[in-house]
Amino acid sequence: MGVKIVAQVKLLPEAEQAAALRSTLRTVNEAACWVSGVAFEHGVPREYELRKHTYAELKARGLGAQAAQHVIKKTRDAYTTLKANITAGNLGKPGSKRRVKAESKPITFRPQAAQPYDDRCLSWQYDAGTVSIWTTAGRLKSVRFACSPDALKMLREHRKGESDLIERDGVFYLIAVCDIPEAEQYEPDGFIGVDLGIANIATTSTGYRAAGRGLNRHRKRQLDLRRKLQAKGTKSAKRLLKKRSRKEARHTANVNHIVSKTIVTTAERTGSGIALEDLTGIRSRVRLRKDQRTSLHSWSFHQLAAFVEYKAKRAGVPLVYVDPAYTSRQCSECGHIDRRNRADQATLACRSCGALMHADDNASHNIRRKGETVWTAGRESRVPATP
Repeated sequence: MGVKIVAQVKLLPEAEQAAALRSTLRTVNEAACWVSGVAFEHGVPREYELRKHTYAELKARGLGAQAAQHVIKKTRDAYTTLKANITAGNLGKPGSKRRVKAESKPITFRPQAAQPYDDRCLSWQYDAGTVSIWTTAGRLKSVRFACSPDALKMLREHRKGESDLIERDGVFYLIAVCDIPEAEQYEPDGFIGVDLGIANIATTSTGYRAAGRGLNRHRKRQLDLRRKLQAKGTKSAKRLLKKRSRKEARHTANVNHIVSKTIVTTAERTGSGIALEDLTGIRSRVRLRKDQRTSLHSWSFHQLAAFVEYKAKRAGVPLVYVDPAYTSRQCSECGHIDRRNRADQATLACRSCGALMHADDNASHNIRRKGETVWTAGRESRVPATP
């Protein structure tokens, strides 16, 4: 098993090369929209069946054999994703406005949407810092790219499979998948419990607390700015909205990278494992007032957990997920569970033993204990078999 990590490489094409790349993306995405219409008309058949209806036309539009195959596969994959989202209820209940809209028309692709390339259409020259890439205008050679030394090393040693070409704000990027082998997992000497939250992004049983105050303040500023720009409604305001949205996402991801690295590094240094709450579906389970919903739906706990998980795999740190039930109501000192134990959002005051502590610290200790139980239950028995 390996850890899949995405490396983003910025292309630095000459003016003629940029024009060819832009024309290629526009052509393949127009073709994908056409294929999507055909798929929708035929009830979204399997990829092989869809190829029989579309391959000849795609070749006639000037697409190479591999590019045509990738356009068909990309379109079919988009419908597979849509079906999975509908099945999971991500687009609402049957008959809801959003779901009906998604099911009633073919999927469309933006002119700058990603186009997958395999090793037949794209080759890398790492020493020269260039790529050779297929376009509708012919093969472009010696297209320069830029990335960090770490990313270059990772690409050279672990790049595997397809890479996606995208255009963002007039700049071209290649998104490459690197398959990095997992480190051998060690036997943990105890666990670090991690409580994820909104007021505090993460609180660990070792005493580390990543305050969410700065990130929440940043999000509030962005929310206020979005409201002003949305009220304007001009083209320039919409462009700025898109730009600010990406900037906010980058800022949040950077914070989550820092927090997750701190947690995993601490576990690795102390020989401990990591216990996280399984918060799958929490947004649909939790009932909040209207003024609290923005905070919950802006909460990137899934991204933080994903960052912790892949960093732990790379470092060989054991990681388990535990049931989050009652971790915030149970006293970590005596085990007493009572809704009234939560004196307020930040404080736990046990009704049984009188223990007084920060609520997030208390929850992290409960998660640590659950993590140890899950790990012990999951190991194979070392007791000799009965003769």
